Amino acid sequence: MTKALTIRPFTEADTPAIAAIYSHHVLTGTATFEEVPPDTDEMLSRLSGLVDQGFPVLVACTRADEVIGYAYAGPYKTRSAYRFTVEDSIYIHHEHLRKGAGQALLSTLIDHCRARDYKQVLAVIGDSDNQGSIGLHQSCGFVSVGTARDLGFKFGRWLDVVYMQLSL
Repeated sequence: MTKALTIRPFTEADTPAIAAIYSHHVLTGTATFEEVPPDTDEMLSRLSGLVDQGFPVLVACTRADEVIGYAYAGPYKTRSAYRFTVEDSIYIHHEHLRKGAGQALLSTLIDHCRARDYKQVLAVIGDSDNQGSIGLHQSCGFVSVGTARDLGFKFGRWLDVVYMQLSL
């Protein structure tokens, strides 16, 4: 499937598809600790804010220009000493998981982070059972740097957070 994909910068027109992808993950999964999906306007505000600050926001599209995933790097923390470290986030449409879109998006996002002279990329992965995200990040060179236990509570259970790091 990767050959049929285009990875390109996010545009405002992508927002409804991105909001739908994220909404599914909010309502059905533990990759995000959000429990109420943001609406399209809120997603546009979040992603445009990242773009305005110079962070990469990318989408994966089919040949028909259907958005099937998105990824971005944003600030890890707001204090200035962290300015060379970013946190990545990636979400794929549930019907396109494990078909190459995540690998293509994350690899391209890493290239964009290198081009912007970031030194570290952190993945803060919700739920230590999220083997898809953990495996994807490992395949792109991330290493596990720790697990914080029971930080979130969603769907009636406590959730860990896995921290992974890629040095650029």
